[in-house]
Amino acid sequence: MLIIGAKGFAKEVLEVFHQLGKTTNLAFYDDVNENIGEFIFDIFPILKKETEVVEFFKTYGNEFTIGVGNPILRYNLSKKFEALNGNYVGAISPIALISSYDVTIGKGSNVLMNSVFSNSVVIGKGCLVYYNAIITHDCEIGDFVEISPNVTLLGRCKIGSFTQIGASSTVLPDVIIGENVIVGAGSVVTKNIPSNVVIIGSPARIVKELTPLNIAIS
Repeated sequence: MLIIGAKGFAKEVLEVFHQLGKTTNLAFYDDVNENIGEFIFDIFPILKKETEVVEFFKTYGNEFTIGVGNPILRYNLSKKFEALNGNYVGAISPIALISSYDVTIGKGSNVLMNSVFSNSVVIGKGCLVYYNAIITHDCEIGDFVEISPNVTLLGRCKIGSFTQIGASSTVLPDVIIGENVIVGAGSVVTKNIPSNVVIIGSPARIVKELTPLNIAIS
């Protein structure tokens, strides 16, 4: 297994693999940060070149996951390593509480410990669900969405792709949030929100418009 990234969030993803008992032949990749060293925790090697990745995939299998939080970076990195013949996979903590019926979690999504999924929940590709997030019944989450710690998504709400939900925010039932939206920490979203905006507050209000994304997810 190769974890892309070798800083803070990558270490949190490592913990999920530790909980799953899947740390044999696990390595990290980081070609950005200088002076990062050769190993994490003096155990797990850090690869720094694409040629090393190709060799790693040939030797230990081609599964990789993303240890970076930002949705756009996650998307771009998934494409980069899929182009190197990698198989993009996710990791779900065994300490997460996933309900028994009609739950779909997309390829490459990472679910950290103590998050709660109710029945009839759909999570798209490449998502990140942090500690203590609660996703209640019939919610639909798009691709490459970041759901921060202690977020609560209430019944039947819909979250568009590439949206970031800040820590301790709440989205009320039936609310639809568009794509590429940043929801500030602690916000309470009480009404539908269009794509490509930043919202904050309780109730949440639009404070900034964002440049629309030009991304086609496949």
